[in-house]
Amino acid sequence: MQPTTILFLILAYFSVLILFSYFTGRNETSNNNSFFKANKQSPWYLVAFGMIGASLSGVTFISVPGKVETSQFVYFQLVLGYILGYFVIGTVLLPLYYKLNLTTIYTYLKDRFGNYSYKTGAWFFLISRTVGSNLRLLLVANVLQTLVFDPLNIPYWVTVTATILLIWLYTFKSGIKTIIWTDTLQTLFMLVSVGICIYVVSADLGISISNFSDYLAESSFSKTFFFEEVSSPKYFWKQFLSGAFIAIVMTGLDQDMMQKNLTCRSLKDAQKNMFWFTIVLTIVNFFFLVMGLLFTEYAAKNGIDAHGDNLFPILANHHLGIVVAFSFILGLIAAAYSSADSSLTSLTTCFCVDILDIESKHSEAKQIQIRKRIHFSFVIISILVILFFKYGFEDKSIIDKVLKYAGFTYGPLLGLFAFGLFTKWQIKDKLSPIIALSAVAISLLLNAKSNDWFGFDFGFEILIVNGILTFLGLVLIRSQKN
Repeated sequence: MQPTTILFLILAYFSVLILFSYFTGRNETSNNNSFFKANKQSPWYLVAFGMIGASLSGVTFISVPGKVETSQFVYFQLVLGYILGYFVIGTVLLPLYYKLNLTTIYTYLKDRFGNYSYKTGAWFFLISRTVGSNLRLLLVANVLQTLVFDPLNIPYWVTVTATILLIWLYTFKSGIKTIIWTDTLQTLFMLVSVGICIYVVSADLGISISNFSDYLAESSFSKTFFFEEVSSPKYFWKQFLSGAFIAIVMTGLDQDMMQKNLTCRSLKDAQKNMFWFTIVLTIVNFFFLVMGLLFTEYAAKNGIDAHGDNLFPILANHHLGIVVAFSFILGLIAAAYSSADSSLTSLTTCFCVDILDIESKHSEAKQIQIRKRIHFSFVIISILVILFFKYGFEDKSIIDKVLKYAGFTYGPLLGLFAFGLFTKWQIKDKLSPIIALSAVAISLLLNAKSNDWFGFDFGFEILIVNGILTFLGLVLIRSQKN
């Protein structure tokens, strides 16, 4: 696929998003209720469908299929854990958030503990989401730069700046209201892309609908459940429980994901959204693994040297024809930008409401002015973060590690919310930032040294340890008042 063709596809894609933005916001005044909450009028089925794309970043689009060769279907154990996590969100967290009528979920911490805990939770989200989202976008931007912009002699910084500004252009007026609709469109693009890729590769391998399930079952790459070695990161219960807690903290305790849920008309609608979102996301993740299996078999059959994160890009752009190449680019940009646009909006919401407290300090007109400035400030921050890691850390393994460590900041949120929900104790609020930072530091140390000390490697379950450490620290600073 020629670089100019891909560039035209990207421009056409953003044109469609901007057009959607125009129609969804043309009858709206630029108010914060629309930007932050979509006036609480979002149809639950649109929210559920759009959240699929927001949950699956561009990194997932490339990495999940690429890991099948070395890890088989072990990732699906994690996905099964998501189901338990989303059940907790729907039955415990959503009722709480709707009862308190929250704009941002971290306001709960202020009501429960005090201002220091509240700001701690908000800052941990801001840091984690700023680093994590932009690094995911960076890894996708690297692929697009290689395929499109390097052959056209367009510098990387121009590519990144233009991309972020285009995201700002279709979100600056109506924020989350626009994103509910654009994420739905982007999810559709991504799923169509995956379906086309599976169909084309299956046909090339001679797999029909009648023998598709038998082919998957007989493949050496389709092993899903691992109960043999407890110390292995692949062990089922480690993966399953990690998946449950990842879903709770990275959806239920994440303003980016929950802001969409809070735009539904009622708690009942939000719970229906979470129920159907869980079902569809589980199926979609399974098909990503199926696609990875088919790609791996295809590469082995044809003697193609393509592995890991390079598997999908190499096969799509050099071996499977123009239709798959087109589908790959479309799916990749849909997966990447559906998570990037909602992150920009949620960061703006969190900073305006939780850090600046604009809702209680300023008039409506002043709030809108501040929100617009903050929104554009996060555009600048996003550009700078991506360029910093691009030019400051050329070693991809370092970027991968930073991306992993960004997830450590969700541990204190898990501990704070769990302590608030499952105990009646108050705490010495001023000490909560120290407890949260200490839990992260100890978790980082354990993650680095656990193999040397205990012969045990932590996987995603280090997040649970991080949350437990925060919880125990809060027990130590509890006060006599309940």
